Amino acid sequence: MSNNNEELIKKADIQKIAEEGAKIYEQIKVKYDPEERGRFLAIDIDSKEVYLGNTSAEALESARGHHPNNVFYVVKIGFDVAETMAKTLTDNLSNS
Repeated sequence: MSNNNEELIKKADIQKIAEEGAKIYEQIKVKYDPEERGRFLAIDIDSKEVYLGNTSAEALESARGHHPNNVFYVVKIGFDVAETMAKTLTDNLSNS
């Protein structure tokens, strides 16, 4: 029974991360696009710190170096948010 609750909590957290991460990215994307187009940002929604990488894994690795227990929102600069969201969620879930 507790597994169902944990799944619901995970889904709620993922939804919150997705919404907050998208809001933060909307506010900061002009700093990165078009100069860094095609690279990735990992965004810590709590501190609003961002970590840049050539791949999503590189951005996440950099972010985890500073905040090892957080889950990050990852976006590919210059691309639609929906294109990178699914990958971010699977990366975060498989590493937790």
